[in-house]
Amino acid sequence: MNIGVIGGYKCSKSVYKTAYTVGTLIAQERWTLVCGGGSGVMEAACRGAKEAGGLTVGILPTDDERSANAYVDVKIPTGFGYARNILVVRASLALIAIDGKYGTLSEIAFGCNEEKPVVGIDTWDIKGVFKVKTPQAAIEYIRKRIGV
Repeated sequence: MNIGVIGGYKCSKSVYKTAYTVGTLIAQERWTLVCGGGSGVMEAACRGAKEAGGLTVGILPTDDERSANAYVDVKIPTGFGYARNILVVRASLALIAIDGKYGTLSEIAFGCNEEKPVVGIDTWDIKGVFKVKTPQAAIEYIRKRIGV
């Protein structure tokens, strides 16, 4: 099962820690982590997943797989820039949004439009995003919504 983690390419240390924990928990569920493959939230989540023995997929905005963070197992270079955000959403059964700015907002919008569960931790407060305070609550919500 593919779970998307979306968030900014820049983040604070506390957001990095949250994303790292989300990645760890995704790996512990034996789910595959899908993201944009870059730095910040994406790197933290991939690092957590990798260090917990999980599989990570990065759908990259560039056409160069070397732009992926060091914790991405499967690198998918697109050359699409922000347009690749729809691919992250379509490749994911559910999304966890952590912090983020307008790129994250576009992924949230695509997720809502595609009727995918979108869980938010310290992110945009908009209709369609189920807000939680902890990584554990995000995983629990996805488990219940997906029925696993």
